Amino acid sequence: MGKLRSGLAAAAVALACAACALGEARESPRPRGGQSGTLPSGATWVADVPEEWNGTAVLYAHGYGELTARSAPDDETKDRLLAEGYALVGSSYSGPSLWPLETAADDQFAALDALERRIGPARRTIALGLSMGGLVAARQAEDPRGKIDGVLTTCGLVAGAVTVNDVQLDGEYALSRLLLPGRDVPLVRYRDDKQTKETTDLLQDAAVKAQKTPRGRARLALAAALLNLPTWSQDAEDPPGPRDHAAQQEHQFRILTEGRIGQFTDARRQIELAAGGNSSGNRGVDYRAVLLRSATADQVHHLYRRAGLDLAADLAALTRDASVEPDPKAVRNLLNTSTPTGALKVPVLGIHTTADDIVPVGHAHWYAARVTTAGHAPDLHQAFVRAPGHCAFQPQETIAALHALEHRLTTGTWSTATPESLNTAVKKTGGTPRYTPFTPPPLTRTPTP
Repeated sequence: MGKLRSGLAAAAVALACAACALGEARESPRPRGGQSGTLPSGATWVADVPEEWNGTAVLYAHGYGELTARSAPDDETKDRLLAEGYALVGSSYSGPSLWPLETAADDQFAALDALERRIGPARRTIALGLSMGGLVAARQAEDPRGKIDGVLTTCGLVAGAVTVNDVQLDGEYALSRLLLPGRDVPLVRYRDDKQTKETTDLLQDAAVKAQKTPRGRARLALAAALLNLPTWSQDAEDPPGPRDHAAQQEHQFRILTEGRIGQFTDARRQIELAAGGNSSGNRGVDYRAVLLRSATADQVHHLYRRAGLDLAADLAALTRDASVEPDPKAVRNLLNTSTPTGALKVPVLGIHTTADDIVPVGHAHWYAARVTTAGHAPDLHQAFVRAPGHCAFQPQETIAALHALEHRLTTGTWSTATPESLNTAVKKTGGTPRYTPFTPPPLTRTPTP
């Protein structure tokens, strides 16, 4: 009998210990802090998990550049989001070039899956994309795969790669044809990085020389208009006056020659590698009509008159000599991999600076028209920050927009995405209110959405 009692007691203890173990297993904390790994595609992923997770995951898509995984746009934004309880995750993308749009969405979804295997499923997931990553996120809005609840694009390249290349070809063609007449400057189908740099140096040197004369400055203003460059450079606190055309051109010159030409040619090389050829063409383009669409057409006319130049003659020459034709296969590739359709399946909030010098704010105009044509206008809202520069947002501005998108997901309305509401949120968290009512201009050359 004593042995029986002893056996029962031992069994009870064992059961109790087993229950304790199960309880401990159930109560064991999910991983916190930095997480990372490698995906089947070869891409890497990183994540940051807060001490107290609020159940929302932010899937961050980084912009053009090195294929390095990031979980947030910058350290301050990351720290603020973690403090609010968001889990952050993003992938490096897997190439094959620095334009990885063909595989980027798959890598992003795989990164989210990898994180959720470690910390459990998110209650809500928001895709946040910056610049090129804004295009990645915009495409996820059209195919969320049951995993994305909403999308926030910031300075997004949402008019797609074909449009980007056409606009940049126009500006670079004007530089080469008007500033280097008689020179055969390669503008597309770069053989290698060496030829890309040679073109960059030629155009850069020509622009610097042109800035020294009124005729050169007028032609630089025309090239800037075709590139859709703003008239407010990031090194200035305030923009030039609306009729101060000379100062506007000086700002555009600084933008153009402080690295932009090289960025444009380098990106073209990488896009061509990804697309298998050149997607740009200008044969048959009427450059008089292109200039008419520019927000800075008046400035160009004014500077040409002051320089005693014949603008109509220059535009006619550009139209007459335009001879670049695209490779149809490359165009098809980029339309399939790198162009939004506008068929949104989840709400999208896009924010953009009013004077973006890399991804012109006209991308927002193109995207809104695309979404409207697809019948999804109620699912899109756009907000604008009065500031120069590409992706030049305060962390408070990005997070205010994120909260406004969450409000839309919860209530079905965009009531907190007005400039006034966003500025109130920015000010409460220590930022400078800069959201402003704004209507973005159209891009100068783009297919009708």
